[in-house]
Amino acid sequence: MQLLEVPLKRSVDGCVNGFWGGEPNEDENDTIVIRVADFERAKLSLKDEGYTYRRIEDKEKVRRLLKFGDLLLEKSGGGEKTLVGQVVLFDKNFEAITSNFVAKMTPNSGFDGRFLNYVFSRLYGDRINYCSIKQNTGIQNLDSDSYLAEKVGFPAFEEQQKIAQFLDHETAKIDTLIEKQQRLIELLKEKRQAVISHAVTKGLNPNAPMKDSGVEWLGEVPEHWEVKRLKDVLSEPVKNGLFKKKEQFGTGSFLVNVGDLYADNYFINLETLERVITTPDERKMYKVEAGDIFFVRSSLKLEGIGRSACFLENHDDVVFECHIVNARPNKQLMSSKYLTRYLNSLPVSQEFVSRSKTTTMTTIDQSNLVTINVVVPPKKEQLEIDDYLDKQISKIEKAENYALDSIDLLKERRTALISAAVTGKIDVRNWGNL
Repeated sequence: MQLLEVPLKRSVDGCVNGFWGGEPNEDENDTIVIRVADFERAKLSLKDEGYTYRRIEDKEKVRRLLKFGDLLLEKSGGGEKTLVGQVVLFDKNFEAITSNFVAKMTPNSGFDGRFLNYVFSRLYGDRINYCSIKQNTGIQNLDSDSYLAEKVGFPAFEEQQKIAQFLDHETAKIDTLIEKQQRLIELLKEKRQAVISHAVTKGLNPNAPMKDSGVEWLGEVPEHWEVKRLKDVLSEPVKNGLFKKKEQFGTGSFLVNVGDLYADNYFINLETLERVITTPDERKMYKVEAGDIFFVRSSLKLEGIGRSACFLENHDDVVFECHIVNARPNKQLMSSKYLTRYLNSLPVSQEFVSRSKTTTMTTIDQSNLVTINVVVPPKKEQLEIDDYLDKQISKIEKAENYALDSIDLLKERRTALISAAVTGKIDVRNWGNL
């Protein structure tokens, strides 16, 4: 395959910046404005729904209207782990323009849009765009003139089309395998939740006599288990943590923050905690002990309310912040592991949501937290449930990690395949004719 090396700017008819427009009229005159958030990055295309409509005057549409096969370039955005400069294909037939953070590039005659999309994907994967990025006020800005000056080897138009067809076919197969692994992970997470919920509310003995718990949302529980309120299984009243200003972070005590409560396994890892400067009085007042449980008391997401996690490690210098609530179990009565898993079980989580209030955020007050019903097996049985769930969850996590590794390998395969095809390392001229 012979390649003609030319600057990228020769392949497209300019780079037209987008426009945000005005507040929508909420009628048929509004226009879809494509944002970076609409990018389906993994598939180099756009999402199928959730678009933003804006009021765009005709004079602003003239040069900006998108055509099927146009390329969309992310000019501003990115993040700590993501470079700005992603390109996706506009493979839709509706009327739209791009937002002011996205530019339109229309392929020139002699250049196939789908092939160009894969070329830009290869360049992005190899971080060729890095040299053209300017960092301003925390947002990465791409110098499109500099980026499009990069030289790339292009085959003849017919070969571009053949390569694009080959990659469409092969990447679709890879994407299907990735989606299957992602669905498997979802099913494993559902299984983990079901295993936990059953063990902490029904026990491990399927033949154990059952009784009505007296709590509608809880249903039947083993006959020898007790039902108490959360405050009755704690060694002291719940309390909120300390408030700290941004400039006080970076050194000092370890701090349990609201974000630390969302670990998949419900247990807080010391190594992930931030540090904050504290006084001796604060360290005494807000000291975290091994076995302490923390609750989310306000959340942007409804399902996050009442979420809890447990700190199991022994450390003398750990405190907790004001947006979470500390609960210290009575260790004679309760296993912290068992109680944490019970409090995150499906029926309890749903009950927390039903007790919450929503304005701009969903919140739950302490009186609703501490009066939640708790089933209390004998301590020995709690520890048996802990051991059983440790083993079951370990098996599920191994399966999840295997699926995640498979996804990473498939993504690497996809990237390598695209790079090899667009640089001529794979001869696909006879592909489809065999």
